[in-house]
Amino acid sequence: MPAPPRPHRHDLWIALTGLGCGLIAIYFELYTINPYQTSELPRLPSLLLACVAALYRRTLPRAALLLATVALVVDVLSGGSLPVLVIFSDVLYAAVLYGPARFGRALVSGSTLLSAAGTVGLVAWLREPEALVIGALIAGVTAFPAWTGLLLREHRDAAAAERLRAEQTALLAEMDRAQAVAAERARMARELHDVVANHLSAIAIHSTAALSLNRPETSAEALAVIRENSTQGLTEMRRLIGLLRASGPEEQPRASPTLDGLDLLLERASRGDASGKLRFVSRDERAADLRLPAPVELAAYRIVQESLTNAVKHAAPGQVEVLLGLHDERLTVTVTSPYQQGTASRAPGSGAGLVGMAERAELLRGSFEAGPVPDEAGAHHWRVAAELPLAEGNPRT
Repeated sequence: MPAPPRPHRHDLWIALTGLGCGLIAIYFELYTINPYQTSELPRLPSLLLACVAALYRRTLPRAALLLATVALVVDVLSGGSLPVLVIFSDVLYAAVLYGPARFGRALVSGSTLLSAAGTVGLVAWLREPEALVIGALIAGVTAFPAWTGLLLREHRDAAAAERLRAEQTALLAEMDRAQAVAAERARMARELHDVVANHLSAIAIHSTAALSLNRPETSAEALAVIRENSTQGLTEMRRLIGLLRASGPEEQPRASPTLDGLDLLLERASRGDASGKLRFVSRDERAADLRLPAPVELAAYRIVQESLTNAVKHAAPGQVEVLLGLHDERLTVTVTSPYQQGTASRAPGSGAGLVGMAERAELLRGSFEAGPVPDEAGAHHWRVAAELPLAEGNPRT
């Protein structure tokens, strides 16, 4: 048989206080019902039972209420003691507060009906005004503690629900903050890669060519390209640093690049090709008056920029073509370049460019594909294809 749970320390003090007050009432022969009761022995069992019930008022509320009810009945038959009556009311209050919810509601209903029925019965039996006073005392011992426990329990449950809601709100806010930080870090990584990597790739390719060919004219041309790309890279880095440091509307960075600069991108890619065996062409099949949303235009520009950089780094000799079109309210960006498996890269890379392009398309709820595809003649080309919706929905973050 399992041992009873350990009483709460507050309940221990309540039981000791009730025992002390009960012993004082017995010693001074203080009664609540029968002032002519002189025997002390019958009052001790009811007092002890009531104190045991007080010990377990919090840990075993139903069993404690049963013991307190038995103690009250025995105490009433032996003359009545105020400490036992008070302990019974406290145990009834604790049973509603700490017991099961259904059990507590049943106690409230039962004590209310008992008080009303007792008052009506006493008035009908005694037919005296004093019967109302006795009914009020019965309600004060039963209904009042039960209702007090119910109100306090509802308040406690409401406070617990509010605390839980506050904790959940704080957790959601922390999750949103972490997601926002991660999204901002990913955006900064994409922007840094797309803006700086192409310049650094051109510098690496031309410096390698200058070191390997050892011809004055080639070295001079490579140094010119290296200087141009290093200067442009520094400019772009300063722009990004200024964007990160901007703290108010008065510190607005310059406008984002657009597809109107596509010819300049092709020219830069052509100058960055140290081998001189790549040709860069473009076709724009969009309507002349088409205005693109700024996020779509920036994403398309960066995808073309990174594709041209990869073409300079990896492509075999041939033609690199950029095609812009419009299909079903979606901007299509296609970049094809010659592809030869096993061709060594002209500059080191980590694959972050493909990841960044895919992320840009996904953020706009578009699609992205990159890989080798055969042409009609059986040769292979590397194709980058992206579709970016023009509708202004909520971009993913």
